[in-house]
Amino acid sequence: MPNEHKPTKKMADNAQKGLDLRDKFNRGGTDVGVKRAKQIVDGGPMSDDDVKSMHSYFARHDVDKDAKSHDWGDEENPSAGYIAWLLWGGEEGKTWADKQREKIGD
Repeated sequence: MPNEHKPTKKMADNAQKGLDLRDKFNRGGTDVGVKRAKQIVDGGPMSDDDVKSMHSYFARHDVDKDAKSHDWGDEENPSAGYIAWLLWGGEEGKTWADKQREKIGD
């Protein structure tokens, strides 16, 4: 039976914040990111493949924090990258995905 992984409350809070900011500012994230946010907010469960996808997302998008057009974490004028990051669970999502990915192995 495949592993199931449960997202944390803080991840769910971040994902919900991302959904709210996306609605308010009409930017940030893709349909895949919105689907992931809803999965996190709903409490999962998340498969090994979901964890691998999250781990890959965070690895690819960590550089978005260095964007100069907006201050990272500014919720009055958030960057699209910040909103997208939140949709995937934010910093807590990254930490969680890294730990879960390590447990999965290859």
